[in-house]
Amino acid sequence: MKLLVYSAKEFEIPFLKKANNNRFEVTYTKNALNSETALNAIGYKAISIFSGDDASAIVLEKLWSIGVRYITLRSSGHNNLNLKTAKRLGFYVANAADYSPHAIAEHATAILLALNRKIVLADNQVHNYNFSQNALMGYNLHGKTVGIIGTGRIGSIMAKIMNGFGCKILAYDLVPDHDLIELCNVTYTHLDVLYNDSDIITLHIPMNYENYHFINKERLIQMKNDVILVNTARGELVDTNAIIEALEAKLIAGYATDVYEKEQGIFFNDHSKNGIKDKRLWKLLTYPNVLLTPHQAFITKEALKNIADITFENLHNWSQGNISKHELGMELINS
Repeated sequence: MKLLVYSAKEFEIPFLKKANNNRFEVTYTKNALNSETALNAIGYKAISIFSGDDASAIVLEKLWSIGVRYITLRSSGHNNLNLKTAKRLGFYVANAADYSPHAIAEHATAILLALNRKIVLADNQVHNYNFSQNALMGYNLHGKTVGIIGTGRIGSIMAKIMNGFGCKILAYDLVPDHDLIELCNVTYTHLDVLYNDSDIITLHIPMNYENYHFINKERLIQMKNDVILVNTARGELVDTNAIIEALEAKLIAGYATDVYEKEQGIFFNDHSKNGIKDKRLWKLLTYPNVLLTPHQAFITKEALKNIADITFENLHNWSQGNISKHELGMELINS
């Protein structure tokens, strides 16, 4: 079985090669999957894609017509792939759901601390030999109320980390984790209470139709004026226009994010020479109380190893005629 890896990044290729161990014939391309590059998969039975690739219905139709039958995602989220179309056509699709929830939760903690304690500003200042402390005041996390929206694999680890800081933890999830209630003294509550009472709010929910713009103008108004919002999930969960308005009106204290609503064509590329044309992102980056990292939460040695291992585990199972435990959309077939 031949595999074409779209959006292959230099730092992940060594992990993928090691995980493959010469079992499959693999081609790596830095090009993202879209309606044009889909034709690059002629002659391949399988492709691997990342979260920034376009696996919409029209792209899937093209892939199917040229003989692609297997799609393995190097990500947990799969909102960039039209799963219903994939299953209707007959694709086998799997993701890398459990690659490293610790990596994401730790990055959420890192950008929260960096924003709160003005680490980026301090670093910039001292590199210019400015050792003044006047603009560097933050606050203790200890004793603060942290609202965690989504307590699945990543959110539950975030709860444990925040509990370690001595925070009071409010949580919202459709399926409460009773172990967290006992171990971390987590209080599950309604969203209205979480928005009203939290000093910090962090998002750990999947991106789907119901969660699009989960954080919008109305919900931002409910939050404290000194709240810090953290997003390491998906950019589409947050209405960028609403965030900009809230920052402009000083309705929130800050926004720490690893994701952006319109990443495609911007993230994963170097635009330092020509700049960016996205006016909303440009505006967002003008605020000193916004910390944005380029979708890097997954970039740890452990996470990359796990993603690579799962990618080729999926491929191996399919090549043997077996179902992968990471397979998506079985409920669509059985419904």
